[in-house]
Amino acid sequence: MKRRDFIRATALSVPLAGMFPAELLSIEREINAGKIEKRSLGKTGVKLSMIGFGGIVVMDATPDQAAARVKEAIDYGVNYFDVAPSYGNAEQMLGPALEPYRKDVFLACKTGERGREGSRRELEQSLRNLRTDHFDLYQLHAVTSMQDVDEIFGQNGAIETFLEARNEGKVRFLGFSAHSVEAALELMNRFEFDTILFPFNYATWHAGNFGPQVMEKAKEKGMGILALKAMAKQPWLEGATKTVAKTWYEPFSEPEDANKGLRFTLSHPVTAAIPPGDEKLFSLALRLALDFKPLNAGEVEEMKTMGHHAKPLFRYPMQG
Repeated sequence: MKRRDFIRATALSVPLAGMFPAELLSIEREINAGKIEKRSLGKTGVKLSMIGFGGIVVMDATPDQAAARVKEAIDYGVNYFDVAPSYGNAEQMLGPALEPYRKDVFLACKTGERGREGSRRELEQSLRNLRTDHFDLYQLHAVTSMQDVDEIFGQNGAIETFLEARNEGKVRFLGFSAHSVEAALELMNRFEFDTILFPFNYATWHAGNFGPQVMEKAKEKGMGILALKAMAKQPWLEGATKTVAKTWYEPFSEPEDANKGLRFTLSHPVTAAIPPGDEKLFSLALRLALDFKPLNAGEVEEMKTMGHHAKPLFRYPMQG
């Protein structure tokens, strides 16, 4: 059996709900009244707020708006900020807004480049945009295909930039975000990354068989697990009016539903979830997180039923 076929067969063998409800004993939790809970990030020794600030929140904002949105997050206890060059002008807006707080926060950035030269160029530009001399976490962005993985680890691949930058002190930890189970498992097999950023969502988990395999593998490796799409409801339906400009999917907008999505994700051994980039939904996530409680047994079953009847954003194996 070829290596990749073995990976695929192994992933398929993980029970659909085998990781849920996952106990939170594998992560350290720091709970302070009036602030968002902080959780340990794998083996890094770092604790992050369980809600992260996605840079899209300040994309196309005015400088005053960007400063206000960052301050709101800081006031809630958020210390985890994540951005990427592909988020429009988010880096340029986040840099000045975050500068007063830089020494007290964990700043993550990404590159969508797969080669050494392009990833180095993006790294240096992002450092300038964010007005910092280093990133706490640097990540491969949105790895999806096996071709992506091969390019990253090939001759003059992006992994060379990552290792050089870590040696130079320009990045502390190395991670990746992925939009397929196949790519995520292969990346974890090829390199000892510190973190993974992945869509862990009630519908993809239950209806798409997308997530349990990746979380199990990341947990086995002691990685910091970061989550995307916790508040995603479903793909925008054909002909639907898109009421949220900054998401390519339909997010939960009602507090009760958004809370269910967040609680599903954060009841797993996930360090932090990054809400949708819409500033109103981000503010909603901040408020909801203050009263976080893991799902109880009855709620687990409710979310399972809800998930099986939903339309997932992603499936495993990949379709088409």
